[in-house]
Amino acid sequence: MFRTVVNYRALPPNLSRHNGNNKNERDTVSNIEPTTPHSPSLSARARRSRFTQINRVPWVPDRLLQQVGGACDIDSRFRRAVRLLAVLYMCDNKIESAASDGDHASYLASHLSADAAEAGLNFHASALHLLALKELLLLREEDAAVDEDRLLSNPVSSMPLAVNLFGPLALDTKKLGSKVLRQLLPEFVHSVQRVAWEHSPGRKDPRYLSDRTAFDLAIHVVTPEGEPGIVYTEVKFSEELLGPVARWRERYSEALHEVRLYKDPDNPILRSAPVEQLFREHALAQKSVDNGVVPRAMFIAVGPRLNRRVQAAFKVYANELLPIDPADPTRVAFRHFTLEAVIDAIDAAGDQETANRLWQRYCNFQRIYDAALSLLAPNTQPAGVADTSAQVQLDQKQHGTVPSRRRSAPRTKSEDSAATPELNRHGQ
Repeated sequence: MFRTVVNYRALPPNLSRHNGNNKNERDTVSNIEPTTPHSPSLSARARRSRFTQINRVPWVPDRLLQQVGGACDIDSRFRRAVRLLAVLYMCDNKIESAASDGDHASYLASHLSADAAEAGLNFHASALHLLALKELLLLREEDAAVDEDRLLSNPVSSMPLAVNLFGPLALDTKKLGSKVLRQLLPEFVHSVQRVAWEHSPGRKDPRYLSDRTAFDLAIHVVTPEGEPGIVYTEVKFSEELLGPVARWRERYSEALHEVRLYKDPDNPILRSAPVEQLFREHALAQKSVDNGVVPRAMFIAVGPRLNRRVQAAFKVYANELLPIDPADPTRVAFRHFTLEAVIDAIDAAGDQETANRLWQRYCNFQRIYDAALSLLAPNTQPAGVADTSAQVQLDQKQHGTVPSRRRSAPRTKSEDSAATPELNRHGQ
């Protein structure tokens, strides 16, 4: 017998399923995401996006997180908002929390219960759940570091995000996958052939990095010139990229010079916590071309626009790279995209249902802003919107629940922070 932490029917209107796009119903702080050299192609940018993102991630009051069971002492500002968004997504979809399984001190309300995880409710469709089970658990590569708990149970992890974001493309490579990748990388992709998950061209192979560095996925494509190619991909979500870093090996120092990608291979910034994983993966991608795995490759990274630490790491790393000579197709370029840009490309490719679902779960920070504002200034709400604090307290009295106390980081391997599972996956 499981108990839910939040009564779904009693959620106030401002925390219920609203898409954050009706500007007449609320105080809106949204703006169109600016185009950058790493945005989708010009043809994709010509259409106006249906989605808008707010200027910065809102600060979530402690009281609001405590009421929904999502307070974690070590969360960054971005992850606080992400965790609340995950709790609201679970409430919307009546997904039971692990906090109702009995040990309230061990899990946050943003962690799925055992039954919900087993049912595949961390994924947006049963086909995506099956894809994760087959590709990441049953058919994973030898020595691949896949954390089953993060994948199946933790909504704030980048692992289920990677499946929910790129899984629909993997299941429909000819139409959706090819359309989306052509928008993002028109100079490199003509069509998508297949997708490999948690992939490395050479784990612990001395011709590469002699470690377990791997990509979230490798998208096998045909280039506009008709050559085979691979888009090696790294997905970030709530990570802060502050460390720890992989144990530095002498092989890394050698690879920095061998791959011929950097302005200064000895620059300490390439060894620092925010960017060293990007170096390892980019070097691995270049080595796959140098060793004849594929004639052409590209390395891309995806992360939320409002996760400023992730976006800063992408930009700092890109600034350390030498310009790519167009006459040398063996050089592996690096491109970075916002999560919002990828979702918009899916929308432009015709799959509005998938794009809507991804936006609501991962990017609708306007909803967090509205919820926080309604708690701090209830009199500013539109008529008919209940006060969050009063509503949650009433719900607690009616259903015998108690306010969730502030939690420290759960002593599980579920959190998608720069902790041991992530480090082992990429370095050790």
